[in-house]
Amino acid sequence: MKHLLGIEDLSKLEIESIIERAEHYYNALENGKWDYRKLENKIILTLFFENSTRTLTSFDIAAKRLGADVVNWNANTSSLKKDESFSDTIDTLSAMQPDAIIIRHSEYGAPKYIARRVDCPVINAGDSWREHPTQALLDALTIRQEKGTLDGVTVAICGDVAHSRVANSNAKLLSIMGANVRFVAPEMLMPPELPATDITCFNNIEEGIKDVDVVMVLRIQKERMDRSEIPSDAAYFNNYGLTFERLKLAKDDVLVMHPGPMNRGVEIADDVADDPTRSLMKRQVANGIPTRMAILDMLVGE
Repeated sequence: MKHLLGIEDLSKLEIESIIERAEHYYNALENGKWDYRKLENKIILTLFFENSTRTLTSFDIAAKRLGADVVNWNANTSSLKKDESFSDTIDTLSAMQPDAIIIRHSEYGAPKYIARRVDCPVINAGDSWREHPTQALLDALTIRQEKGTLDGVTVAICGDVAHSRVANSNAKLLSIMGANVRFVAPEMLMPPELPATDITCFNNIEEGIKDVDVVMVLRIQKERMDRSEIPSDAAYFNNYGLTFERLKLAKDDVLVMHPGPMNRGVEIADDVADDPTRSLMKRQVANGIPTRMAILDMLVGE
């Protein structure tokens, strides 16, 4: 594995290896014992063209936990503001010889374009609505910790599936690992093409979450669509918001996930989001660090 550009590039064995390494780092962080000099003298360059709280901070902490130095490049203060081309910017940064580049970009396929121009590993931290592979990997770790396996687990991904790179990557990974994947969304928020062949689609949330093991909720990504296409927040919550009443249709031990940022009262009710027994949202955030430590270790540390 030279880069991590998307789940579609990974085999089942590679996914299992990453999750197992992430589990190793999860336990190591719990015990306070890991090789904190693993990436000593390595330079990790982060290029975030879109705003981020969880992913950027998580990668930053993960790299520093392993002893790497992190350079957070800022597009707003770069020569792009002087009309330098994107390709010239990448070539300039590559000439500085970073040991890895982590990229988030609104353009579809931007990480793949960069990977062809540089001589170091490239990690996709999210491109357009194509893929967000590290989110899918940390979600897989979280589900496996709670359910013991991904094989045979039924996961309903609910909300704005059409514009979600998280949905794309999770659907691909979960399908590869033997899970049963459902997409639950109104017709206008359902993608025209499915990222995996065995996904079952529902336009009714009550039917879509019936008897599932995990409900993964997504926000409406208004920044990626014509806002006139969506109903009001109140109408959406009334028809598709995850409430405890609806959650009763799932299995008794159902778990609730959300990649964030979360819009309370739109796609999910407060009491569901904050439920201490069902909600895994804080665990997802925490698992971002060992998962990204594992990826950096496998790409840069070996």
